[in-house]
Amino acid sequence: MPVLDKEPSKDLGGGDGLPKLPLPALKDTLDMYLRCMKHLLTEDQFNKTQHVVKQFGAPGGVGELLQSKLEERRENKANWVYEYWLNDMYLNNRLALPVNSSPAMVFPQQNFKAPIDSLRFAAHLISGVLEYKTLLDARALPVDYARGQLAGTPMCMEQYYRLFTSYRLPGPERDTLVAQESSVMPEPEHIIVACKNQFFVLDVVINFRRLNERDLLTQLEKIARMADSEEEQLPPIGLLTSDGRTEWAESRSVLMRESTNRDSLDMIERCLCLVCLDDATEPELSDTTRAMLMLHGGGLAKNGGNRWYDKPMQFVVGADGCCGVVCEHSPFEGIVLVQCTEYLLKYMIGSPSKLVRAASVSELPAPRRLRWKCTPEIHKLLASSVDKLQRLVKNLDMNVHKFYDYGKEFIKRQKMSPDAYIQVALQLAYYRCHGRPVSTYESASIRRFQEGRVDNIRSATPEALAFVKAMTDGKLSTSDTEKMEMLRGAITAQTKYTILAITGMAIDNHLLGLREIAQELKIEKPEIFKDEAHLISNQFILSTSQVPTTVEMFCCYGPVLPNGYGACYNPQSDHIIFSVSSFRESPQTCSADFVKCLVQGLLDMRDLCNKCNSSSARRQGQTLETHTQTDTNWQNKTPQRPTDLTNNQPTLPQVVLKTPDQTKVEAQTQTSSQGDAQALKNGSKS
Repeated sequence: MPVLDKEPSKDLGGGDGLPKLPLPALKDTLDMYLRCMKHLLTEDQFNKTQHVVKQFGAPGGVGELLQSKLEERRENKANWVYEYWLNDMYLNNRLALPVNSSPAMVFPQQNFKAPIDSLRFAAHLISGVLEYKTLLDARALPVDYARGQLAGTPMCMEQYYRLFTSYRLPGPERDTLVAQESSVMPEPEHIIVACKNQFFVLDVVINFRRLNERDLLTQLEKIARMADSEEEQLPPIGLLTSDGRTEWAESRSVLMRESTNRDSLDMIERCLCLVCLDDATEPELSDTTRAMLMLHGGGLAKNGGNRWYDKPMQFVVGADGCCGVVCEHSPFEGIVLVQCTEYLLKYMIGSPSKLVRAASVSELPAPRRLRWKCTPEIHKLLASSVDKLQRLVKNLDMNVHKFYDYGKEFIKRQKMSPDAYIQVALQLAYYRCHGRPVSTYESASIRRFQEGRVDNIRSATPEALAFVKAMTDGKLSTSDTEKMEMLRGAITAQTKYTILAITGMAIDNHLLGLREIAQELKIEKPEIFKDEAHLISNQFILSTSQVPTTVEMFCCYGPVLPNGYGACYNPQSDHIIFSVSSFRESPQTCSADFVKCLVQGLLDMRDLCNKCNSSSARRQGQTLETHTQTDTNWQNKTPQRPTDLTNNQPTLPQVVLKTPDQTKVEAQTQTSSQGDAQALKNGSKS
C-alpha cells in the first residue's frame, strides 16, 4: 500500500485531471501471461497453452477483434475495466461475506473497567465518524498523493465518498452496489446500533442539530437498557446477512412481503454505518482470537447475529475491549479503510472525550427498536443461516503472529523494498510447506487513474522460484553469494511487476476485459479462457496483501479458496505483523505450519544478508565503508517488544502512533481476488 502525502482537496475526486486507465498492447499481455505461467505448469500443459495463446493473438484473429472492442470501450468509459472488475471480484461472487470477502481491522485491546466505559468509547467513536463525514460531505478531504515509486501522483478519491453512503444489495445471481445520491432535502442522518442481536435507530441529527458526545452516550445507554428487555427480544435477523448471497437474496425477498420488515430494511440500508455493541465472550483475548471474533462474531452463541454484513462499515465495540471494524469490500479498497480508521483513532486520542459540554437537546426522543414480523418460513431460513455460520466459525484457522526479530528498517538497509522482500519470504514459506509454487495474488492500487481500483501483482515469479529452490534443496553446491544474487533477482522481478501493475500495464485486468467483451459480443468463449492454464492462473491459493498502519492495529481476512491461505502483513520499523488464515476442512493447509515456515524463511533471509554483507565488508577492507553494511550487532540484539499500553481514562483508545514512513514500492492493501473464488466448487474462476 502506498504511504500517502496529503494536500487540501482541489476536487480531483471526480477524476478531473486524472488520466484514463491505459489498455496494454495485446502482444505484451500474452507474452507476460506465458512468462507468468510457464513455471506453474507441466511441460505438456505449457506447450498446449503456448499454442492456444499464439492462436488467440494471431493477426486477424479473435484476440485482435476483442482488443479493438476494448479500445472503443476505453474511449467511451471513464474506466474501461471498472464494471467488469467490480462484478467479477465481488458482485458475482455467491459466497457468504464474513471470512470469505469482508476484511477486518482489529483495534488495540481496550481496557474497559465497567460497562459504561465501552459505551463512552462508542460515543467518542461515533463523534469521530460524524467529524469525518462532515469532511466528506464538504468534499474537503485532502487528496492522496502517492510516495515511493512514481511519487507525487494524485490519486482518485471516489472510493472515500462511498464509505458511508453505499450498500451491497443481495441478488439471486449478482449483487448490486447501491450508492445513495444526495437529494435536495436529505433525510435526518442515522446510525444503526446493534446490541444483543437487536437493531436500533440512533438519530445523530435532531432538530437540525448534530448530537454531541454527551447526547450520544445518553442514547447508547437507553439502547443498552432496551436491548436487555427480555419480553421485547426479536429473532436475530442479522444472521441472514451472513449466509451465501443467493440464499440471503431469497430470504430478503421473503422478509419484504411484510411492510414492517420493509421499513426496518429501509432504515438499515440507508444508515451511515453500524455500531455493534458486543457482549463479552472470551476470558483470554489473544490477537488471533480477536481477529476471528472480528471476522465472524463467533457464531450465534457469541456475537455472530449482532451484525449486518451488507453495510460497508461496521464498528465493533465489545464489552470485553475487543474492538475493530468489519468492512464490506465492494465500495472501496483497504487503503480507504485504513485512512478512515486511523483518522478516527487519532481523533479519539487528539480530542479528549467531550462528555461535560454544551446543553443537551431537551428530552431526547428514545431510540427506536427495529421490528420484524417473522413467519415460520423466516425462522427456518434463520436456522439454516445459523448452521452455515457455525460451520464457517469452526472452519477458520487463523494465526496472528508478531515477528519481532526485525522489521522494515533492516530490509531497507539491504537496499531492498520491504514489500518485495516480504513477498519473496511468503513464496519461500509456501514452497517449504508444500514443495511447489502456486498462483499468488497481491493487490496493487491503480488509483492514479479515473475510477481506479486494483490490479494483481503476480508474486510467484520464475526468479522467486529459483531463489526458494536454492534455499530449500539442501545442496551445498549453491554458494551464499549465488543465493544472494538470486534473492536480489527475485526482489527486482517483484519490483518491476509492481510498477507494471500500478501503471495499469499488468495482465489480469486486461485478460478479464478480453474475456468479458467476448461474452458481451456473444462470441463463443475463446480457447485461451477454457484452457487449463487459465484455470490455474486464477486459483489464487496464496492471497496476500500489505496493509501498513501508523496506528497500532492490524488487518485480517480469510482465504479465497478452500485449500488456500490468506496472508496479510503490516511491516513496522522493528517488527512485522502477519495475519495468516486457512480452512481447517482442508487437509492440505495449516496456518500454524505456514507461520512456522514463514518465520524460518525470514530468519534464513536475514542470515543470508548478514553473511553476504560481512564477507563483502571483509573483501573491501576495514577502512572502507560499504553501502550495504548492516548493523554487525544485529543478531545479538534482544528484540524489543512494545510494552502493553494501559490507560486510566477508558474513554481514550489504547493506541500507539508511529511516524509515517516512505515505502519504496507501492503495493496496495486489500484482500485478494474474492471474485476469483466464485466457482469454489472446483476452486477456480471460469
